[in-house]
Order: sequence, then structure tokens, then C-alpha cells
Amino acid sequence: MSLFKARDWWSATLGENEEFDQGCLCVADVDNSGSGQDKIIVGSHSGFLRIFSPHSLKAAEGIQAEDLLLEVHLRDPVLQVEVGKFVSGTELLHLAVLHPRKLCVYSVSGTLGNVEHGNQYQIKLMYEHNLQRTACNMTHGPFGGVKGRDLICIQSMDGVLMFFEQESYAFGRFLPGFLLPGPLSYNPRADSFVTVSSCRQVESYKYQVLAFATDADTRKETEQQKIGAAKKLVADWMLSIGEQALDICIVSFNQTASSIFVLGERNFFCLKENGQIRFMKKLDYSPSCFLPYCSVTEGTINTLVGNHNNMLLVYQDVTLKWAAQLPHIPVAVKVANFQDLKGVIVTLSDSGQLQGSYLGTDPSLFQAPKVESRDINYDELDVEMKELQRIIKEASKTQDILPKMEKEDDLTLVAAVSSDLDSVSQAVDSEVESEVIPSVTVKLSVKSRLAVQKSMVSIYVPQPLALTQDLFIFDSIEPGITKTVSFSVYQKGKCPPADLEGSAVVSFSTPTELNPEGVPRVVQCKFRLPLRLICSPIQASKAASHKLTIDTNKPPVNLIYLFPDFLDRVEDDQINVLGFQLLAGKKVTLLASKTSQRYRIQSEQFEDLWLITRELVLRFEEYFQKQGVKDFTCSFSGPLPLQEYFELIDQHFELRLNIEKYENLLSERAVQFRAIQRLLLTRFKDKTPTPLQNLDTLLDGTYRQIIGISDAMDEAQQNLSRAFIRLKSATHLMIILIGLWHKLSKDQMGILQATFLPLLQDGQELGWEESVDAAVSHLLRTCLSKSSKEQALNLTSQLSIPKDTARLKKHVTLLCDRLAKGGRLSLSADSGSQQAIVMPGFPMNATVPVSNA
Repeated sequence: MSLFKARDWWSATLGENEEFDQGCLCVADVDNSGSGQDKIIVGSHSGFLRIFSPHSLKAAEGIQAEDLLLEVHLRDPVLQVEVGKFVSGTELLHLAVLHPRKLCVYSVSGTLGNVEHGNQYQIKLMYEHNLQRTACNMTHGPFGGVKGRDLICIQSMDGVLMFFEQESYAFGRFLPGFLLPGPLSYNPRADSFVTVSSCRQVESYKYQVLAFATDADTRKETEQQKIGAAKKLVADWMLSIGEQALDICIVSFNQTASSIFVLGERNFFCLKENGQIRFMKKLDYSPSCFLPYCSVTEGTINTLVGNHNNMLLVYQDVTLKWAAQLPHIPVAVKVANFQDLKGVIVTLSDSGQLQGSYLGTDPSLFQAPKVESRDINYDELDVEMKELQRIIKEASKTQDILPKMEKEDDLTLVAAVSSDLDSVSQAVDSEVESEVIPSVTVKLSVKSRLAVQKSMVSIYVPQPLALTQDLFIFDSIEPGITKTVSFSVYQKGKCPPADLEGSAVVSFSTPTELNPEGVPRVVQCKFRLPLRLICSPIQASKAASHKLTIDTNKPPVNLIYLFPDFLDRVEDDQINVLGFQLLAGKKVTLLASKTSQRYRIQSEQFEDLWLITRELVLRFEEYFQKQGVKDFTCSFSGPLPLQEYFELIDQHFELRLNIEKYENLLSERAVQFRAIQRLLLTRFKDKTPTPLQNLDTLLDGTYRQIIGISDAMDEAQQNLSRAFIRLKSATHLMIILIGLWHKLSKDQMGILQATFLPLLQDGQELGWEESVDAAVSHLLRTCLSKSSKEQALNLTSQLSIPKDTARLKKHVTLLCDRLAKGGRLSLSADSGSQQAIVMPGFPMNATVPVSNA
């Protein structure tokens, strides 16, 4: 039990799914019982009005039926409730209820009951005012110094103060410079109204000034107002507090001047009547409500402040005296006197948790039991500790966030790519300039072992490939039932894709015992698109600018067996030449040697070699795997085509620099355009007409320049996107050539892939060049370092676009050089340490430590 906790004296939960704010709570003797016992009046935005007369709760008992005196539904939302002398001819208290478009004043009365259910309470409408403007809040008091009655002032959403002298409407006034409504309170000692404007200023307006100012109904300027027949509304004083206010309270607990309390978003202020700051307190939390009340110390005032951390804080001026924990976040707080207890703190949350509590401490009745003294057997403790460590170690190995799955997974996702292209192409809005743009159908099958609700399937293919539909939603999947969907894939952009692998992801929820709503889960599957989707067979061409040679350790294979989808099967015909025409690229030729175990891929464009090279390696592996050959390997003897690769890097980087120039130029023209607009606006507002001095012509010319630069920038963005796809294709080609050259393992190929392709998309803030340079530099300083001095160097934490690509090309060349000299890629902690390798001239069991380089 916490010591600093508000003690629950009485509590209630109001309605279901109702909302409340700071104006919905009021405490007063609304039924004029004369006993001095307050009642709690609560209104909600759902239109319910409730009146409570609390009694202390007994142990293990909830709210008693007789505590709720009255509950009525008023149809309209209740914005604020207040109690005062609102009816003429009597000084009895009445209840004022503010609705968005109506003000109602009720009398609350009770009749004695003859049975044990107690008294019966009812409300009677005394009068109502239909409002012409939407109301925000209200305040009341003896405006103008009247005796024995209270007048009401309502602030509308558009900044009009509407004054009501009980049953009749008096007048309305517009607040000057109004933008948004703020809290409003009446100071009876100064006969003034205090509010906080949208300029974050506390403003005070005298009632007398409001009464003689221009009427809100005649806000438009007339001839009489021009000659000064009506007075302009001027604030009595203003004070800038630099933040928006949540509430205003005006208190006077002695015969001296009153104090104005303003609760801001980060401070609360105490002001004098003339607007001078008496004191202020900076808050290190977000407040929700506050209430000043009388202090036992002369000359000080206590303040209750609630915050969004479920805390209720008590300040004496600026000194924190007490802090108590509440079970909810209070949006309104009041202090009430009941028959059983005086000074009960009444708090209300925005969801309707109403509580009456007091500040106190309860002693802790818990006493720790005596510990039995016994001799410790350290041998048994060691055995028990080892057993516990073993259990923890086993649990940590098999620990998983998700519950353990059975042999069959809860949901399976299978993708099947059609073996043939679509007879009727499904391509739409393709940019490829070709008579026929092929498409292929992919079929997804979803099968669930359990009942699944609201599952969603998303499909992704790399650019410039496109989908006919990329999202499917299933409302429900029954157990054991297979749901199937189909979509088509085609090429949309003007360059060959860098990859032919797509992926599908289905997201669903699996209910558990702890979470009936379900644990979110995803299942992913990948599918490989056919090569025929992006190229077609043509007559082979022997002339080419770029050539690669792949070596194998097995006899040459007839290309009919490797590419049956591109060649018609002919008996006893050895085909060693095959041509490919990319839809948005150049011709690629594949040559197989008749005598040696070599295969040559050649093309007029370097990056176009990638897809055919990758497809050749994959089909080699599939072919020899079907033949039962396990020792098949491919190799590349070099040299690496770094110069061609660096040319693509330079082209991509130059486009990035061009876009940066366009951005700077567009920013300059935008500044110029706004400056011309300001000059023209000044000329147009001037009462004395002056010549424009060709500013309109300059504005039109600047606008045309902005449009032209924007169009050029859009075109440059499209060129950059295509250049990035070509760069990715060339990077994939370099990675596979490095892997074949140095016979890298699968893990090392993964490191190389993550190093050279760290980004899915390229951008100006984080581009490919700086990302790859940082990754390559990290490898050179760790697993490929030549000395401990290189390992000690640190990389800069901030990546920015470089001035040129010289540094990146130097690092890539250095990485290839160190791999050629025996370096190995690794991410382990001791990757930079020296390795032991067998040296020529030494026995097989002797090793000499050498560095990675």
C-alpha cells in the first residue's frame, strides 16, 4: 500500500462510453436543503445530467442506490453546469446547464418519501435561451454590482460574449482580435471578465466598458460609429504568458484584493487585480486541471493541481506540500463539504470515473515474519544453482516470442507461377515501347489450420515490374479451407529489372489465452518470375562491347537443356549460341564452347549482362542437381570489370548532383516568387494607387521558371530512378563475379550483398554512394584490415552526399584487392585478428600466422 495515495472515500462510474471535461462538474447545495451539505452535479457530452449526495462507503460495498438523487437525459450535449441565483424574485440556488445552442435554468427540489427508498428528486425548467451562436463556455456573477442575483455570460466559438440578465437577453460584444475561445472567469471585486486570447495573453475587460461598447449585432461600421457615437472595446490590461491556458480561477479569501490564477500548459500563474504577476510556478509535467482554495497560513493560497500522470499535487503558493496518487487522470477537481466529512476532494475523469477522496496516510499493518535460523549447506546450494543455471540456459535456447507451433503451422502461404505466359497480356499503362508486352499469372494459396479473421495478403515485385493487384483482404478463413487469389506481373518501366524475385506476405492474428484478440503474425513466401517475362529469343550477335566468361568443372551442356523455354527441342542438334532481346534493353548473347568448359555472355550494355548471368548459374545448379552431380562448381577467372562498373556509379552520382542543383534553384525561385507577391500585396493594399513597375510581369516570369524547373526536376527524378535500377543490376553482377572469383561461401556472399546493396530505394538525404562507402570502409577497418592501426580508426556517424566518387571507387578497388590477397569476410568479434593459413614450403601440420591482407 502506497503511503502517498488519495484515500478513496466515495466513488462512482458514470455511464458507458460517455465523455466529460472540466466544465461538466459542479459542487453546491443545489436543492437548497439548508443543511450545508453539498451535492455533486455532473453533466456529460452524451446529454446525461446526474446529481449525487455521497455517503461514506462501507467495506466491500459499492455505490448505494440512495447516493444518486437524480439522473435525466437532456438530449443535447452538456458543455457546462453552474449553480447560482439565476431566477428573478428569489435568492434560491438554481442550476444552469449550457448546451451548444441553448442555455437552460432548472430548479432542483425533493419530496419526502414514505418508504425506505428515500426522497424523490425532480428538476423543473424555469426558463431557457436559444442561442444564435455555438456556445463554448460560460461564467456567472453579480455583474455591475447587482445585489441578490447572478447574471450569466456565455462565450461563443466565434468570440462573442452574450450577457443574460436572468430571463432576458441583455447584449452581446465581440472580443477584439479573436481567433479561438479560451477560458473565461468573472472577478466580482473588480467587476471585470478575465480570459486568455489566442495570442497567449491574459486580458481583462471591465463590465462597464463591455456594456457601453459597440453592440455585436451591429458589428459593421456605420456612419455614427465613424464619428465616435459608440465606444470601441478596449482591454483594461493585458499580460503575455507565452502559452495557451487550460483554466482560470479568481479567488478572494480575505478582505484584501483578489488573486487571478491561470493554469497554462507548462506553468501556473498567480496575478494581481491589475495584471501584475504575484508569483508563477514552472511545472515539469502536463497539468489537466487545478483549483485554488483557502490556506491555513496567512497571506498564502493553496492550489490543487491534477496532471496526466494520475497525480494530485498540493502547492502552497509555489511550494509543493503534498503529492497523492489518483486512480485516474482528473479533468475537473472540486472541494465539497458533506455530512460525514468536510473538505472532500471530488475529481472527475474524461471517461466518467467520479471519486471523492481525502489526503491522508494509512499505517502499514504488514509485519515481516521471522526467518527461521538454520545452517546453510553450501554443497546443496551449489548443486541447486547448477541445476537452475542449466534450466535457464535450456530455456534461453528455445525461448521464442510466439507460442510453440505444432508440426503443421497455423497458416501456410504458397505461390505458384504459371509455366506459360498469359495468352492475352494483362499489361496496363506500360512505358515499354514494344508491340507485345508479356505478362505471367501468379496464383497464391492460403490455407489455415485455425479460424482466422481479417487476414491481408500483400505482394511486392521489384521495379520496374508492376502488378495488376497488390493487395487482397480475406474477411475470414475457415479451418482446412484453401483460399486462392491470382494476379499478373508485367514490365512497366523503361529499363530491365534488377531482380526477378517477388514476395508475398499474409498478416493475421492468432488468439492466445493471454490475448483473446490475437497476436499479430505474418507469413512470407517468395516466388521466382520467368526470364521470358522481360526478354525474348532473337538471332545471336557476335559483336559486343562487354564480355564475361564463366568456367565450369563439368563437360559442356547443350543450351537446349538449359533454356528449353527459349529453344525448340531438336533431336541430335548441338546448340551453343543463344540470343536474348531485353524488352527495355540491349541484345545479350550466350556462347557455349564446343571443346572447353567455358561459357561467354556478351552485350552492348554492361548492366544487361546481369540477368542472363544469374539465370545461367541458377539453371546450371538445377540441371546438375537433377543429374545427381554434387561437386559442380562455377568460377570466374577475372579480371573484374571495375571500370565499366565505375562508369555507372559516376552516371548515377551525376544525376544526384543535378537534382540537388534543381532543388537549390527551385528554392531560390520560390523565395523570389514570395518576395514579389509581398510587394504586389503591399501595392494593392495601398489606398493611394501607385504603378506596379512591371512587378506583374516579373511575377509571371518567375512562375513560369518555377514550373519549368519543377518539370525538369521530375524528369531528373525519373532518370535517377532508372539509373539506380541499372546500378543495382551492375552491383548484383559484380557481387556474383566476386563470389565466383574467390569462391566465397554463402555467409560471405550475404555480407557482400548487405555491403553493396544496403538500400531498397535511393534518395537525396541518404543515397547509395555514402551508404556503400561507409559499409566498405567498415569492412576495410575490421575483417579486411592490414594492421591494428586501421582497426582503431572510427567512422563518422553522419552520412552526407560526397563531393565526388573518387573515395568510393578507391575503397571498392581496395576491397577487391584485399580479397584477392586472401582476405575473408566475417562479422565475428575477432574478425580483425590474424589468421593461420598453410604456406608453401611448410609441412601440412605447420602453420604460420599472417594477416588477412
